[in-house]
Amino acid sequence: MTKTKITLISLSILLLPVMALAQMETNAPGGPGAQIGSLQQIVHAIENAMGMVFGGIAVIMFLVAGILFLTAGGTPEKVQAARSAFIWGIAGVVVGIVAFSIVAIVGSFLH
Repeated sequence: MTKTKITLISLSILLLPVMALAQMETNAPGGPGAQIGSLQQIVHAIENAMGMVFGGIAVIMFLVAGILFLTAGGTPEKVQAARSAFIWGIAGVVVGIVAFSIVAIVGSFLH
């Protein structure tokens, strides 16, 4: 099995709980499957979608960085690659928080 196939299978398994929760919210009143009638509801739906995507990507990035650290075996190049993945994961979390905050601020002005 190639590394790409293993990665795709692992990501699919990791995303199963997210898909299950998304299905539960879709059936809930006011969930993503509900009818959107106002601009505030649209902003709230965007916030929810961004939160789900951001959370999933952040978890995956930190898992990848952790696996890289565990498999580095003390090799300086591999440790540096793992450290780089971890730093980029932190940068991604910061960018995601800023993006989520911008949507929340715009939503509060529209409220």
